[in-house]
Amino acid sequence: MTLLIIGGFWLLLVLIGLPIGISMIFVSMGYFWYMERGMFIAVQRMVDGLNSFPLLAVPLFILAAAILNTAGITHHLFGFARSLVGHVRGGLGHVNVLASLFFSGMSGSALADAGGLGKMEIEAMREAGYDDDFSGAVTASSSLIGPLVPPSITMVLYGVIANVSIGQLFLGGVVPGVMCAGALMVMVYLVALRRDYLVDPRSTLSEIGARFRTSLPALLTPLVIIGGIFSGYFSPTEAAAVTVLYAIVIDLVFYRELTWRRLWDAVYETTVTSASIATIVAGVSLLSFIFAREQAPQQVARIFLSVADSPLMFLIMVNLMIFVLGCFIEALVILLVIVPILVPVAMGFGIDPIHFGIIVILNLMISIMTPPMGMALFVVSQVGNIPYQRLARAILPWLLPPIVVLILVCAFPILATGLPGLMR
Repeated sequence: MTLLIIGGFWLLLVLIGLPIGISMIFVSMGYFWYMERGMFIAVQRMVDGLNSFPLLAVPLFILAAAILNTAGITHHLFGFARSLVGHVRGGLGHVNVLASLFFSGMSGSALADAGGLGKMEIEAMREAGYDDDFSGAVTASSSLIGPLVPPSITMVLYGVIANVSIGQLFLGGVVPGVMCAGALMVMVYLVALRRDYLVDPRSTLSEIGARFRTSLPALLTPLVIIGGIFSGYFSPTEAAAVTVLYAIVIDLVFYRELTWRRLWDAVYETTVTSASIATIVAGVSLLSFIFAREQAPQQVARIFLSVADSPLMFLIMVNLMIFVLGCFIEALVILLVIVPILVPVAMGFGIDPIHFGIIVILNLMISIMTPPMGMALFVVSQVGNIPYQRLARAILPWLLPPIVVLILVCAFPILATGLPGLMR
């Protein structure tokens, strides 16, 4: 009953427009006041929740993505992708997906992808005669690749929650991320074939080579991160700092587009985003203490154990729950509030936490493109000047490719655990 009351008040505060992190803190403070536990404990819990070395990677990866965006490096990646697949039926749709795959190796954020590449991609597709619903849907759906391919802000947060290797998670997301890109490109081809979209002229090898040389410093970012982590030179958190330094260095040496004004804009954007995430983490720390005290994990475990009789059935139930919640609640909130309760239950079923993490992250990324509350839809609608209602209708068929990949990853754990297993 206590948990239902807390959940009800929290949803009420969210519905009346209070920020999610602040609403969590208010509800938790009310619980501490009612239970006469003392506000000092509440403050201590919030500080402890933020006092995490791995969490430092989050603002650093956000800063790296912001620098890459403001420095114009995304234009070089888009040009290289266009030279590779622009001539295939559906041309710029394939370029959209491939550019997202390249950029995901630097940003680690779906919304950074949607916001950074989105405007440029949609404008190019609009000029080439593509419909806005097709352009917006491809841009929104391809943004989910970002948190699957290393580095990934979402994986860092999951690694902190589940106490698993962030480096192993980074490797675990590579195959599902590439599979999502491939599935989306198949969808692009089929739709483009039916609508008879135009294609670019085939690029010559010299043109592809020139584009590749220009983009190579940026494309090496994932190798620097993964190589540094598994060679033991730096931790995932230190890798985030190295990514920021690397982004600045490659711009100064190769691209020379980063100005002091653009750097300040990147720092400002990072500060605002990081403050929002930190508030949510502080609120979640309080709620986690309350959930533990009220034995929420045990209650959830009993519910799942009474219904699910196998690991596969458990995964089906979890995916359905996250998918439904993701239609109405921000993905970050689901990750920080719901997942800590589910991880021990998953391990009780003998599910590898790396495998479970990739499944959860992929499902959460599907939720950011699912109406009515998909954040990627809001971002793409804004940067592409596409009416939200039109984009929400257009995105529905594009949910199918990542859902198919999600089903395959659930059924075949080696897709998520194969690469990490090779490095153990």
